Amino acid sequence: MLTRYRVMAYVTAVMLLILCACMVAKYGFETGAELTFFVSQAHGVLFMIYLVFAFDLGSKAKWTFGKLLWVLVSGTIPLAAFFVERKVRAEVEPLVSDSLATARA
Repeated sequence: MLTRYRVMAYVTAVMLLILCACMVAKYGFETGAELTFFVSQAHGVLFMIYLVFAFDLGSKAKWTFGKLLWVLVSGTIPLAAFFVERKVRAEVEPLVSDSLATARA
């Protein structure tokens, strides 16, 4: 579940940066309207998948509502998902390794 979240966090963050570049091209230079439409649709679908995976991880890690909300919203802020993903990974990896050690014993 952590790997799914991490992959989608990076994919969503990269797609958001691409979308921002497309928006600058569309509204700043009046070009790339079709590409902007395609990228926005792709980002929307990928963001919904990210929300599901982040919510799943948050419910299993027993995050507070505020923490879960921050992780969910970070997918809408350019560059924020990169930093939040790192923090989440550092917090959740010990929980995953502890549960694996318990399951093996």
